[in-house]
Amino acid sequence: MTSSPVRIAMWSGPRNISTAMMRAFENRPDTAVLDEPFYAAYLKTTGVDHPLRAETLAAHESDWRKVVSLLTGPVPGQRTVFYQKHMTHHLLPGFDLDWTKQCRNVFLIRAPEAVLASYSAKRAEFLPADVGFARQRELFERECDRLGRAPPVIDADDVLRNPRATLTALCDAVEIPFFERMLHWPAGRRLTDGAWAPAWYDSVERSTGFVSPRALPVLADDLKTLADRLRPHYEHLARNNLMRRQPDKRGE
Repeated sequence: MTSSPVRIAMWSGPRNISTAMMRAFENRPDTAVLDEPFYAAYLKTTGVDHPLRAETLAAHESDWRKVVSLLTGPVPGQRTVFYQKHMTHHLLPGFDLDWTKQCRNVFLIRAPEAVLASYSAKRAEFLPADVGFARQRELFERECDRLGRAPPVIDADDVLRNPRATLTALCDAVEIPFFERMLHWPAGRRLTDGAWAPAWYDSVERSTGFVSPRALPVLADDLKTLADRLRPHYEHLARNNLMRRQPDKRGE
């Protein structure tokens, strides 16, 4: 009898080492990865203008229902682990979330100062919703209520400071083995990268592993004000960080 594949839904906002995490999992021998599968549906539904919008819509499925079928259907290459990299804000309110019950949902967080410094270098004008903090908290709370406990949360800073320990803890939490090869990967682009990669992935394409984090940047006043607004969402999830856990157990 063949066991069911492990489907990992990794929920984060942009500029959150999410693509580096996808590289780590793609370098495992047992894992297939999928890059931001709801991005095209998000672009089509909202009409928002993002870099390489036309290319993304042309190359990727824009019907969220068909995306769900892909996420819950056969795993590419018949792999036993299916790692799905998701941006929280791509899950619009009208998109059904029942499919997430078939996944082991994990939340990747990062300090808002680091996110905003990186994101604003790519897009000068954006809305708070574009960086996904509030939506990440909504999805986290939904999963807490479903499970009766907090799902796994990992902080990008911990991954960068101690990737072996953090990824080992993550693998334990989702009940898969850790592989040493998750710590390093070949440089370059992947066939699994989304059509938007040329606009966003220049740094990760040069990378061959995780690098030590930089000190939090000094932000311009407008970005600092926004970081202060977003910090409560970050701190709410950070209380359940796998590496510093103060468990949130519902109903106790």
